Amino acid sequence: MLSPQDQLTELVRALETDQHVFATDPLLITEKLQSEDGTPIQKLHRRASRIDSNGALARVLGKIEGRIKGLVIVMSVVWCISGFLGLFTLLQSNVVNFFYVLVCLLGFHTIMLGGWLVMTLINRDQQSPSWFASFVSPSYLIRGKDDVTKAAVDLYERQLQHSGMRWYLGRFSHQLWLATLTGMLLAIIFLLVVRQYSFSWESTLLSDQALVSLTQILGWLPGMVGFDVPDSTAIAQSRLVTEAMPLSVARQWAGLLVGSLLMYGIVPRAIAWVFCALMFRRKKMRLDIKQPYYQKIINFWQRQVVDADDFTEAPAPVAPKAAVSAGKKLVALLEYPSNQDNWWQSGLDGSHHGFQQSSEVEDFGIVDDRDDMARLKNYLDEHPVQVLLGIHSKALPDRGTLRKLDQIAAHAKDGLIVQLLSDADLTHEDEPVDKQAVRYQQWQTALSARKIGLVDIDS
Repeated sequence: MLSPQDQLTELVRALETDQHVFATDPLLITEKLQSEDGTPIQKLHRRASRIDSNGALARVLGKIEGRIKGLVIVMSVVWCISGFLGLFTLLQSNVVNFFYVLVCLLGFHTIMLGGWLVMTLINRDQQSPSWFASFVSPSYLIRGKDDVTKAAVDLYERQLQHSGMRWYLGRFSHQLWLATLTGMLLAIIFLLVVRQYSFSWESTLLSDQALVSLTQILGWLPGMVGFDVPDSTAIAQSRLVTEAMPLSVARQWAGLLVGSLLMYGIVPRAIAWVFCALMFRRKKMRLDIKQPYYQKIINFWQRQVVDADDFTEAPAPVAPKAAVSAGKKLVALLEYPSNQDNWWQSGLDGSHHGFQQSSEVEDFGIVDDRDDMARLKNYLDEHPVQVLLGIHSKALPDRGTLRKLDQIAAHAKDGLIVQLLSDADLTHEDEPVDKQAVRYQQWQTALSARKIGLVDIDS
């Protein structure tokens, strides 16, 4: 079962999906919660509580929960009374057969407990039986044709179909057995207080020694926790008793009967009840916030509200200005040809190093395919040069292009600088100005991340 807060949140979702009119406008509550702190689950719970400002939804859920718990309590009381009356009827004679009474007390109970244990081990992931969901269906416990009642009933019925409800069913059945055994225990104590019993034993098929051994085995665990149990002499004296026996011997048999009911009946059933309760808590339903309804609300809360007067745009990444060295240069075009022979002069002439007089510029040509890249890398490994790479300003800085750029930068011993070739340098088709600016900024960002200098041809 969902927690009460989760149930209210889920009920609000179901009603809002069906265009239900709430006491408070959900949109206003959602907008106000955008600026509040808290995890998404906490804010969803807060939102549901505020939408249900008059408590109408919570009252309907509480009414269903209360009636289900009331039904369980009533059934437990009925089972307790039935156990009391059953044993009260069984112990009407002053002389009783001990093993007959013990089998009536624990025989069917032990079979059912063993069957439950086997079925639990076999069907670990089995869902709750459909008959149980029908038996405790809220539609039988609450009447109402309004939208809230119908949605609440549907919500509970969906929960009853959850796989974790099998542990709720187990806990419920163990609780009824505990109520029955408790009624029996109360009946035994009451009758032992007001009447004096004699206990006997007899058997047609089993030998006397077998029954003596069985009695001693049964008495081991109750004796460990302090109950008086019959010794060998008391067991022998109790065979085929028809009249009143010594009070000390009768008390030993009474102690064994009460101890057996506690240690072999109530305690194992209580352990099973605790196990089912823990498993039910572990398998408890959780609010699924991955549903589109919740994701839409959470995304709205995560959207930041920006005031135009307070907004400061983060500066766009800018590539570092190229530092042109005085050494030898190698110039190359990346993938695209140029319609000018000395395209690189616009980038090197303003460097104040006088390359025409003191340095040689090696024009490598176009670097495009794998062979070109291999040839360029071999050359760079053998010659310490600074590389000036000409790149079409409209070339995409995609993964393949940037991989080539990284490889060239790794092999250029004196560094790599880049010159983005302008429209006048290359033959191309017309492109809108805004796209040119976007592409230029993409290259600025890529070069900035790699700390590769960009030649400023306007300086």
